[in-house]
Amino acid sequence: MINVQFAALPEKWDKYRNALHAAFEKFGLSVDLRQDHAPGDVGYVVYAPNSSLQDFTPYTRCKAVLNLWAGVETITGNATLTQPLCRMVDPGLTQGMVEWVTGHVLRYHLDIDHWIATQDGSWNPVCPPLARERNLTILGLGALGQACAESLLGFGFNVTGWSRRQKDVDGVTCLSGTDGLAQALSAAEILVLLLPDTAATTNIIDAEALARMPKGARIINPGRGPLIDDAALLAALDQGQIEHATLDVFRVEPLPKDNPYWVHPKVTVTPHIAAETREITAAEVIAENIRRGEAGEDFINLVDRAAGY
Repeated sequence: MINVQFAALPEKWDKYRNALHAAFEKFGLSVDLRQDHAPGDVGYVVYAPNSSLQDFTPYTRCKAVLNLWAGVETITGNATLTQPLCRMVDPGLTQGMVEWVTGHVLRYHLDIDHWIATQDGSWNPVCPPLARERNLTILGLGALGQACAESLLGFGFNVTGWSRRQKDVDGVTCLSGTDGLAQALSAAEILVLLLPDTAATTNIIDAEALARMPKGARIINPGRGPLIDDAALLAALDQGQIEHATLDVFRVEPLPKDNPYWVHPKVTVTPHIAAETREITAAEVIAENIRRGEAGEDFINLVDRAAGY
């Protein structure tokens, strides 16, 4: 019997309990899943960073901490968490992100906001360019970035991708490093941000980065709030350097009611809905990692503590 501790907010227990039991059965695992195991008896922790569990010292037999969130930036610095840490790469979350990003890219590409806002009786038939005439840049070529790139390539867009480490993605112009970032930004008529939140990515979209982008570019951020220097973005919007920004993530959430993003005419705010972990698909990712741990195989989605993701 494998003792698995579920450590997340109480409402998550009701959402995940049945899905996890079904996944464990599917993977042939005999699991005692509880919220109240004695720490020393726990083999694996299914974990959300906002749970009450913050001290992992008593979990002396724990083989891995399996995060329910894609982001791990709030826990990689926890000195008591010495066990292998796996982030969540959920097929359901990935599909949701692909749909959200693709929808907003097409909204910008087809200038849908303009046509909705100008139904004033004037007839001005200006056709949008074809996708092959539009340059997109995705910052972040992890699982989510690559999935979004694949979707956008399917429409024919010219896709440039940038990552800290050089990647090779079919059909994508892949760049890395400081010079690569400058090149990626200069090509970004539409910029999609899917980088993790690390010391190296905080404020990566600052005044200098915004000035490198083509005048009138659009920004889509479903990644992490701290990627953007908020004051610099507001200034670039006011100056017309950036035409519009669609923002799903913020430094403080919920976004305070007095935040200028709420009322800025060139900003669309969505309340962190671009992608969400789906219990059924996430449970199978967790079950697969427990199966691997019991079989002595490498874990999937293992976090690189030095890189922060």
